[in-house]
Amino acid sequence: QSNQPTKQATNIYICVVNVLVTTPLWVVNTRLKLQGAKFRNEDIQPTHYRGIMDAFVQIMQQEGVGALWNGTFPSLLLVLNPAVQFMLYEGLKRHLLRGVNRQLSSLEVFLIGAIAKAIATTITYPLQTVQSVLRFGQHGRSADRSKLLNSLRSVMYLLINRVRKWGMLGLFKGLEAKLLQTVLTAALMFLLYEKIANTTFRVMGVKRTVTSH
Repeated sequence: QSNQPTKQATNIYICVVNVLVTTPLWVVNTRLKLQGAKFRNEDIQPTHYRGIMDAFVQIMQQEGVGALWNGTFPSLLLVLNPAVQFMLYEGLKRHLLRGVNRQLSSLEVFLIGAIAKAIATTITYPLQTVQSVLRFGQHGRSADRSKLLNSLRSVMYLLINRVRKWGMLGLFKGLEAKLLQTVLTAALMFLLYEKIANTTFRVMGVKRTVTSH
């Protein structure tokens, strides 16, 4: 338990590096997914990418290299998502095991994994929405784009703009689909994690202990 903060700091560092390296791929992925979609906003300009490499080239030529890192700031903030998820999971786990000497059942692991992910996703979902808008690249008038790239100002602008248009619930549009996508995956991941951990400790002949404080 003493090296837990060090492990968390290392995980956050790895996540930050991962965000910086993979954001260009996510930007291109988002653009390709939305290419050909019909939008109500007539200001959105259609794109004509012939593939991944062509998307990279066109984005750099038309919007600059920095556009490949659109959405980096909210992505860095979203590093907190797994941190919140694991904190909630471990907290629920300790609560269930308090005062008893047993292992969690598969159903218990599945349920607390699902609950932890659902809460973490709900808390960070507005940032995920802003992240997608920034990656798409057409989030405001051309006069505003120089001011609304990857910064705190852009995130606040987009959050406030969504609230003005659709109210507070506008920050959570599409949350149901996101929960269906992530909660089941996370619950199964935690279940698999516990099974592997328990098997590993059993093979090594080490008794696995869980602190209750």
